[in-house]
Amino acid sequence: MKITTVSACALSGILPLLLLPALPDTPYLAVVFLLACVFCFIPRRWSRYVALTVLFFLWGIFAAKQTLWAGNTLPGATQQAVVQITATDHMTTHYGQVTHVQGKRLFPAVGIVLNDQYLPGNVCAGQRWAMTLKIRAVHAQLNEGGFDSQRYALAQHQPLTGRFLQASVIDPRCSLRARYLSSLTASLENYPWQQVILGLGMGERLSVPQEVKDLMRDTGTTHLMAISGLHIAFAALLAGGIIRGMQFVLPAGWIRWPVPLVGGIGSALFYAWLTGLQPPALRTVIALSAWGILKLSGRQWSGWEVWLCCLAAIVIADPVAILSQSLWLSALAVAALLFWYQWGPAPACSVSRVGCLIWSLIHLQLGITVLLLPVQIAIFHGMSVTAFLANLFAVPLVTFISVPLILAGMVVHLTGPLLIEEGCWYLADRSLALLFWLLSHLPEGWISIDKRWQWLALSPWLIIIAWRFAVWRTWPGVCLAGAILVSWPVWRTEPKDEWQVHMLDVGQGLAMVIARNGKAILYDTGRAWPEGDSGQQLIIPWLRWHNLKPEGIILSHEHLDHRGGLHSLQKAWPTLWIRSPLGWEGHQPCFRAEQWKWQGLTFRAHWPIKGNKENGNNRSCVVKVDDGKYSVLLTGDIESGAEQKMLSHYWQHLQATFIQVPHHGSNTSSSLALIQHVEGQGALASASRYNAWRLPSRKVRQRYRQQGYQWLDTPHQGQISLIFSSQGWRIRSLREQILPRWYHQWFGVSEDNG
Repeated sequence: MKITTVSACALSGILPLLLLPALPDTPYLAVVFLLACVFCFIPRRWSRYVALTVLFFLWGIFAAKQTLWAGNTLPGATQQAVVQITATDHMTTHYGQVTHVQGKRLFPAVGIVLNDQYLPGNVCAGQRWAMTLKIRAVHAQLNEGGFDSQRYALAQHQPLTGRFLQASVIDPRCSLRARYLSSLTASLENYPWQQVILGLGMGERLSVPQEVKDLMRDTGTTHLMAISGLHIAFAALLAGGIIRGMQFVLPAGWIRWPVPLVGGIGSALFYAWLTGLQPPALRTVIALSAWGILKLSGRQWSGWEVWLCCLAAIVIADPVAILSQSLWLSALAVAALLFWYQWGPAPACSVSRVGCLIWSLIHLQLGITVLLLPVQIAIFHGMSVTAFLANLFAVPLVTFISVPLILAGMVVHLTGPLLIEEGCWYLADRSLALLFWLLSHLPEGWISIDKRWQWLALSPWLIIIAWRFAVWRTWPGVCLAGAILVSWPVWRTEPKDEWQVHMLDVGQGLAMVIARNGKAILYDTGRAWPEGDSGQQLIIPWLRWHNLKPEGIILSHEHLDHRGGLHSLQKAWPTLWIRSPLGWEGHQPCFRAEQWKWQGLTFRAHWPIKGNKENGNNRSCVVKVDDGKYSVLLTGDIESGAEQKMLSHYWQHLQATFIQVPHHGSNTSSSLALIQHVEGQGALASASRYNAWRLPSRKVRQRYRQQGYQWLDTPHQGQISLIFSSQGWRIRSLREQILPRWYHQWFGVSEDNG
């Protein structure tokens, strides 16, 4: 059986991990294994292919189950564990591997992230700590079109988070890499672009300033910062070239042609270890090794065969890597290059050698820019219009000047004279200063693109194929049908009578979006934290991805978990009107008896009373949104005392189809009287899974269910969407309906919220 056939079977068997809503149970897997055995004994070539594909499918399932085992087994009880630190910011965030639990060794070790805690004493990678751990399964906020951090954590083999109750160091020695990094950092202390040099050379991207990351994102050059295939392959090429040069002075009998190849791959592996064996670097080493094996076979392999075998080698070695967006970005970038040079080769160049080199670079960058549009839009929800120009000078500058100088400096730091090392660092620093000076003088080029365009972005691939095969001449109807199909979402419109209410998953806060006819009103804006807020990180990208233009904001009250994203939203849309009971400058009132119309919907405020002197939760603006048939009651953080006062006057107006559960499901709210008078069919609660207040309360959930409500909350459902129309209403939650996947589910014990 050909190696390319095995590779195709491997990819076909492991790819379903991207789409499965749940991992099959053991009895089902046993049946599938027996089925594979049956196909093995059928004397047909196709049956062997099927059997091999099924076996790879089982391999992927077992790898996924192994990844989830720790998250489903270890939480729920305090564990005595040994943790080896793999990375740290030297403050409150530490990455590690749990090697022992309750005195028993774990194999393989399980990745864990310890957040918001200082370890006693100096901490560095390589140390081993004895910890009393409260282990939690990975759990993330999930919103349609948002960054999928739960999928990312599993792809990175970090299925656990946790907090330590006690910690003492067992082995205080830092790893060789950590000691080398510390020495390197000290040498670079006086260079302005120190953090970027360490990011490019050692993969230390956590220390790169946010403004540098934003600039690289806006100019489409973020890929240059990762320790990716570009850097690892360059290190292998450099080492292979040096070894090949050394062969020129050796006797002919000592020269072996595979030596430079093997030496280059070995150097790439060493460099990947030096940069912390980050998953992109490790995947590159696996791909280089697969390519080296193919070269050593002595056969001539096409670019597509090498691509297929390298990608298969990566997912066979680590099936869960199939979840990694960076893997797909790299793989599709290589595929785009192969496609571009085969289907759209550069016209012959008749000018000087330098001119031909520039023309080749332009042709290369044009292909990458155009053909990677679908991936860019799907992953980043936008594109940089300056990326083409920026990469024309950034790629050669970083690849052929900055990175070689950094690699040379890293080698000389170990072996060479100080003067040469300082020369390397100085030139590398100046090259990066030039790079970012040029990037900063480009116009701001990032454009957010909504989800309607993601299929239309495939058109460059289709146009090139249609042009090369002259399909537009022979089958014009097929071309027209394809154009209509990929552009259908752009001109498709929603039914005029439809409107939606979305409860976004913002953790321990509240942000709701009322949407109709491409317009939106927000009820609260999520939370804020020292480095950012929900508006900037979540709400603004979500609105743009769904092509919604916000026109106003209703603020329930002044607490930061409800108004945290206000400033970011106002900065993005300065014309937003604001209603609140706060009496702040520019705010329209939101008191009982206030009423207004918007997009055919009626908004009525039922609380607080004008002149109410209370502050905080009990001053929350309670608003009912009504289309005449269905309605939603938005309650903020109102508590039982204010609920009773509101019911004493306005109880007959509070009936609603759905209610936003007050105060994140706290037992201080949601009195039985309120639940009974609303007479709703569903209750929606916004909270984070791991919050200190253990919200939503079990008693509150039970209270709603006993009154016939359907209970929904963001920890279990992620984003919750209510869709109303003249035909009725329906609920769509991200974990269960919008994007049900095994890696989106609730892991660990069912009630773990502490």
